[in-house]
Amino acid sequence: MKILIVSDIHGAKDSAVKIAELDQKHDFEKIICLGDINYHGPRNPLPADYDPKAVISLLNTLKDKIIAVKGNCDADVDQMMYDFSLCDYLRMIAIEDRILWLTHGHVYDETHLPPLSHDDIFMYGHTHLPICKYEDEHYTFNPGSITLPKGGHPRTYGLMDHDGLAIYDLNDELYQKTAFKKRP
Repeated sequence: MKILIVSDIHGAKDSAVKIAELDQKHDFEKIICLGDINYHGPRNPLPADYDPKAVISLLNTLKDKIIAVKGNCDADVDQMMYDFSLCDYLRMIAIEDRILWLTHGHVYDETHLPPLSHDDIFMYGHTHLPICKYEDEHYTFNPGSITLPKGGHPRTYGLMDHDGLAIYDLNDELYQKTAFKKRP
């Protein structure tokens, strides 16, 4: 199992190109997108390579792998352009023996969690701040932003495999990692 996790693309073509390149290199089973795919929103600068149509086109080539949730900058009309579905706000999925709670982070976040069980993985974006930790008997994971990082962090993306969760910068250097705990 190898899964790519991205958030906060904000219409940047070079970020969508990086996603496609990573998939070509690793052939991911799934690509999880945690929202804010096309628009930069009023609080963010316009990405230098802002091209929402190109982002849509590139991501549509990966439609069979993408699991996506809606972000606060995503518009309902965007769904007409995507060849994959954009779930509203919170989605729970099972991957192998793990339960993943997927959200953008503007409705559910670390202070307002869904009903997590032991060893569930709570994944969100929105803050543009990478987080990779095990605490209070669950995993919390934010891949940061692949386009517009905040807090002095680099542009980042996440990976999930059998061993755990990891965050990488766009030079594919490991930035943060948390191993999955052994289960009884």
